[in-house]
Amino acid sequence: MIGNLVKKIFGTKNDREIKRILAIVDEINNLEPEIKKLGDEDLKAKTIEFRERLDKGETLDDLLVEAFAVVREGAIRVLGMRHYDVQMIGGVVLHEGKITEMKTGEGKTLVATLSVYLNALTGKGVHVVTVNDYLATRDRELMGRLYSFLGLTSDVLYNNMPMDKRGAAYRADITYGTNSEFGFDYLRDNMVSRVENRVQRDLHFCIVDEVDSILIDEARTPLIISGAAADTQKWYKIFDGVSKKLVRSYETEKIKDIKKKKEMEIPDDVWKDYEVDEKSNNITLTEKGVAKIEKELDIENLYSPENVELTHYMMQALKAKELFHRDKEYLVRDGQIIIIDEFTGRAMEGRRYSDGLHQALEAKEGLKVAGENQTLASITLQNYFRMYEKLSGMTGTAETEATEFMHTYKLGVVVIPTNRPIVRMDNPDLVYKTHNEKTNAIVDRIEELYTKGQPALVGTISIESSEILSERLKKRKIPHEVLNAKFHEKEADIVAQAGRYKSITIATNMAGRGTDIMLGGNPEFLTLDEVGSIDAPNYNELLEKYKAQCAEEKVKVLEAGGLFILGTERHESRRIDNQLRGRSGRQGDPGATEFYLSLEDELMRLFGSERVAAVMDKLGLPEGEPIVHSMISKAIENAQKKVEARNFGIRKNLLEFDDVNNKQREAIYESRNTALEKDDLSETIFGMLNDTVSYEVVEKFVGEFKEDWDMDGLIERIEELFDYVIEDKDEYKAMTIEEYSNSLSEKILDKYKAREEQFGSELMRKLEKYILFEIVDSRWREHLKTLDALREGIYLRSYGQKDPLTEYKLISGDLYAKMLKTIKEETISYLFKVQIRVPEEKEVEIKEAQNKNIKYEANDDLEGDSDLAKESRVSDKVGRNDLCPCGSGKKYKKCCGRV
Repeated sequence: MIGNLVKKIFGTKNDREIKRILAIVDEINNLEPEIKKLGDEDLKAKTIEFRERLDKGETLDDLLVEAFAVVREGAIRVLGMRHYDVQMIGGVVLHEGKITEMKTGEGKTLVATLSVYLNALTGKGVHVVTVNDYLATRDRELMGRLYSFLGLTSDVLYNNMPMDKRGAAYRADITYGTNSEFGFDYLRDNMVSRVENRVQRDLHFCIVDEVDSILIDEARTPLIISGAAADTQKWYKIFDGVSKKLVRSYETEKIKDIKKKKEMEIPDDVWKDYEVDEKSNNITLTEKGVAKIEKELDIENLYSPENVELTHYMMQALKAKELFHRDKEYLVRDGQIIIIDEFTGRAMEGRRYSDGLHQALEAKEGLKVAGENQTLASITLQNYFRMYEKLSGMTGTAETEATEFMHTYKLGVVVIPTNRPIVRMDNPDLVYKTHNEKTNAIVDRIEELYTKGQPALVGTISIESSEILSERLKKRKIPHEVLNAKFHEKEADIVAQAGRYKSITIATNMAGRGTDIMLGGNPEFLTLDEVGSIDAPNYNELLEKYKAQCAEEKVKVLEAGGLFILGTERHESRRIDNQLRGRSGRQGDPGATEFYLSLEDELMRLFGSERVAAVMDKLGLPEGEPIVHSMISKAIENAQKKVEARNFGIRKNLLEFDDVNNKQREAIYESRNTALEKDDLSETIFGMLNDTVSYEVVEKFVGEFKEDWDMDGLIERIEELFDYVIEDKDEYKAMTIEEYSNSLSEKILDKYKAREEQFGSELMRKLEKYILFEIVDSRWREHLKTLDALREGIYLRSYGQKDPLTEYKLISGDLYAKMLKTIKEETISYLFKVQIRVPEEKEVEIKEAQNKNIKYEANDDLEGDSDLAKESRVSDKVGRNDLCPCGSGKKYKKCCGRV
């Protein structure tokens, strides 16, 4: 009661916002006579003046009044449109980083020009996001004329656009495009190997058109760039074969002293290809093992950059062989590897080991190896759009989702009053007992409207229902249009003409968003349909003809009652119903809306149809007679609120999990981009070396007494990682752990610098960058795959009274830390073991290939660092991924085609 009294005295929060902004609009209006006096060139010069004032310290808020007045005048001169005062209010709301709710037909596209122009003055770029390519192109073509007149550049993104043109589009002051184009470009930019290949600038200001559709409806599906791990099945089989030829060393992890080994009289040939540490589940290849693998695969260096993936396959094959046992860690059933839960002993149907281990087990058991579909990069729409420095949006229906907009995006919603009062009649819902009765009533109503000449837009919630209705209308010979496919230009054109006399249009509820329905028809669309382009010589002549025709039809339509909206079913979201309703009553036009329901509709069936059925039976209504009651409307609204709350919960849950991934994503992308922009990564590499040495020392030097420290284990590990032999085994005894770690790091660093002198600084810098990015990208992909698998099974933790989200945070944090450690270790290890072949060796290989009648030619068109990524290929005979003609059984690029 008190709250209602306060609202009556002071108005709602929305009322107060509108009142505040109206004072700004008054200032803009007062400036209008002065701006009108300016010539075209003087009006254009205002853009240069505004930018100079920004450079001198003024803010966008300081410029707002004058800039908005300039845009309004520019629109009058270029587009023949003048912004209404309510549109100016909407422009201020957008500039302030909020959502403006404006009813259909209030001119949201024109509203956006105000804040777009103002924010584009900074030169940082403005993104305008639309629901489809057609609208992006249409809006840019139309409003681009205004921006160009005022001295700003604009461009549009489209599907399959070449990367060089994408870069140019982003460098424009204003860029139009769909949410997926912007999102995927962000992901791709964080996968490039060269700074110049990135297309986006920093995310500055974004206006999302149909913001509820993009940030709510589409937010349940993340953007994912994935790629099949091409031909990985055969590699698992190959390495399974190699692993079976390798022999495990005999208990070497228990016998560290070579002298002791000799005393046991164990023959040398027992010390074989790899060692297994079952405590830590680690497998280490010996030099002999590495040599045997290189011989089996016919490669020179297992640790060279192009063989990064091979070591991964090898280690997974050895893990499958030594650490995973049939009927213990897994079982084989119906040709499938089924994981056994280590805690419960239950078979975990449908679960798969990540990181290629499952495929390695399939190869080990002689089963069909499943293909991998690897996530290369992913992000939710929520987290992408939250990266913008300032975000705003506009739609006809946002108020019902105001809580979610504020919770997820920190976006307030301001409802803008209409330019003219709404006179549309919203009739109560009509509820029928059966679906057939409802359909008959709908067809009768449409026939009545058609006979009367009143245009009708019939909204359905599915393709199936629109087609059923269309068949019924055909039987009655009622002309109509059906729109149930994805949005395209033809659809927009048909929706634009849905207000013509005797027009009947059946459309799915979302069809045609962004297109105004004008009573009597849209003369611009009709003209373009005939001549194809605004630049056609007879465009203006035909436009005048169609304007006269549409004006005549509008009189007839007004007499018939305006546009009639007929909903064939209630949607699970009130917002979608409101979108359909909002099609009628544009700019004060008359119109009516009416929804037809049956007790067999899904929403009614799930929520409260029994009570309604009981009322209908009690009233004894005859067949085909609807019931109209406020109780039913209330029950439907409550049902919709429940569904909306459930869907909000799903999106909230998705976001909570992705927030965990997002922190890791931001960190890895930031580090990657920092490295990408540097030509010299030596300091980063030195830091990795120090961290890796420190970790190994701390791990092996455990215990209160130095006698307990595992110096032999450290010696083996350092040699394995850095190919460095610790000669003084007693040096550590006179030092602290930190002192010894620093001393060892310096010695290993000296060896690294010696390699640099051998290779040359320029080549070493290129090697560092190439190897670092190869390993970072590879391990990040594997990490994403592991997180996907973790996410799928984490909900099982709830059975153990644990919160899945908390568990996910803990486990994913550990996995991330392990990934960073692995990146450091592998990068340093590869840099110490990489081999560079001199040109003479290459010549020998070419001669050998020529002896096999294979023709070589240089391929200089490959992406990546040219000195490192160049490859050779067989001309016109074999592709890089084909089997090599030499008969090795390997891919050409991994055999004779290697550099």
